[in-house]
Amino acid sequence: MIRVRFAPSPTGFLHVGGARTALFNWLFARHHKGTFVLRIEDTDEVRSTHESVDAILGSMAWLGLDWDEGPILEGSGVGSDGSGWKSKGNYGPYFQMQRLEHYKKYLRQLEDAGRAYRCYCTPEEVEMMRVQAQLEKRPPKYDGRCRELTEKERRDKEGAGRKWTLRFKMPQEEKTVIHDLIRGEVHFENILQQDLIIQKTSGVPTYNFACVVDDHQMEISHVIRAEEHLSNTPAQVCMYAALGWTPPQFAHLSMILGADGTKLSKRHGATSVLEYKNQGYLPQAMRNYLALLGWATETSQDIFEVQELFDKFDLDRCQKNPATFDFAKLDWMNGMYIRKLSQADLVEASKPFLPKDAAQQTPNLSELVVLEQEKYRVLSDVPKMLDFFFTEEFVYHWDDLNGLMVKSPHLKTHEALERLIEFTESKFFKLEPFVETQIEAALREIAKDLGWKTAEVFHPLRFAVSGRLQGPSLFHMAAALGKGRVVLRLARLKKSIKESAAK
Repeated sequence: MIRVRFAPSPTGFLHVGGARTALFNWLFARHHKGTFVLRIEDTDEVRSTHESVDAILGSMAWLGLDWDEGPILEGSGVGSDGSGWKSKGNYGPYFQMQRLEHYKKYLRQLEDAGRAYRCYCTPEEVEMMRVQAQLEKRPPKYDGRCRELTEKERRDKEGAGRKWTLRFKMPQEEKTVIHDLIRGEVHFENILQQDLIIQKTSGVPTYNFACVVDDHQMEISHVIRAEEHLSNTPAQVCMYAALGWTPPQFAHLSMILGADGTKLSKRHGATSVLEYKNQGYLPQAMRNYLALLGWATETSQDIFEVQELFDKFDLDRCQKNPATFDFAKLDWMNGMYIRKLSQADLVEASKPFLPKDAAQQTPNLSELVVLEQEKYRVLSDVPKMLDFFFTEEFVYHWDDLNGLMVKSPHLKTHEALERLIEFTESKFFKLEPFVETQIEAALREIAKDLGWKTAEVFHPLRFAVSGRLQGPSLFHMAAALGKGRVVLRLARLKKSIKESAAK
């Protein structure tokens, strides 16, 4: 049976790379009708926080990545070790700090079998080894000086108050071969591998050991994770062998790069999933885009419904070459998803970005929000493109209007513009009902009466009611604002023209 896991460390927000890993595990499980497990790897006692757990679970829930086993999102955790959190599933606990007894048994088993040893070197001594190895052009690794200590030497060091870590004793001969489902066979020379620390001086196991025990006990069939973990894999595979266990199948995903070819980081833009949420990206668009970072179909399809991803996703189409995070493509894709939203869904999705009193100010809010639906790239564009609906204090940029007047045969003077406004006010006062078709007919009639081109009428009036020369259809905009607000704005521009002329 397929069982996969996503096992983040709660030391910060869920970033793009982690979200892509979670997504691929989720899709693989759903494709094979398997189980998706969420496990919190919180053995970093200093940096792990309850707030990070909240952020990770909240990010995954926003993306729609539901997990079959693990902490329940509505938990009331009171500590970084998950105490107080409820969980679902039969293989828990799902916080590593609640599983310490599970690890102690196997740590002692490895030590008793001579496959692990106590290391008394201080961090400063280990750093000196690294520096010395670099100077001698050797691999910068622990030199194994505590590997063969006698029992007396160990007693003497402990008697002198030396704290110890437990290191796994890597084989020194031959190679470790990883059968990676994405990269094929990957060979590692054992002599070049380091004796990894598997238990810290605090008695808490390290990630490299705890994940081996957890994956075995939770019956994980496939470990799908980032490329950066590939270097840890030979030691972990040797730990499986030392404990007499069969390792899961491994698949290491491609690295994600920025447009400049370097590893994706904050300097390229947002890396936290919640930042994308706050910028106005839709979860379905983000999920779709992340699925294409290192995976593709034979047809190079771009837009997927979630069931299509379930049906088509598998590891055989994952690429080992780095994927490039293209912000322009993400914006395009998000815009595509925004255009697919119903009016009600678009209004609901836009609410966090609109003024708090937008609904009270504009009873016809749903009609306004859809006016520019074809142009939105992110939901935060909604208030930017529609801000003039929510305030009467927008600014007139006279350079824009003057540029328009220069190009117009009939709008060379402010007096001509005042005359146009007065004609429009007169028409609009009498116009009933004040709807798009009636407004358009009235403005075309004004153009005919004045002998002007329609553009010479439409553009300055758009400027009068919105403060800009581009935006929604003038007729829809005016109807949505209502006669009273439109007439007041015409009067406001006329007043501004007079004040400008008097200076």
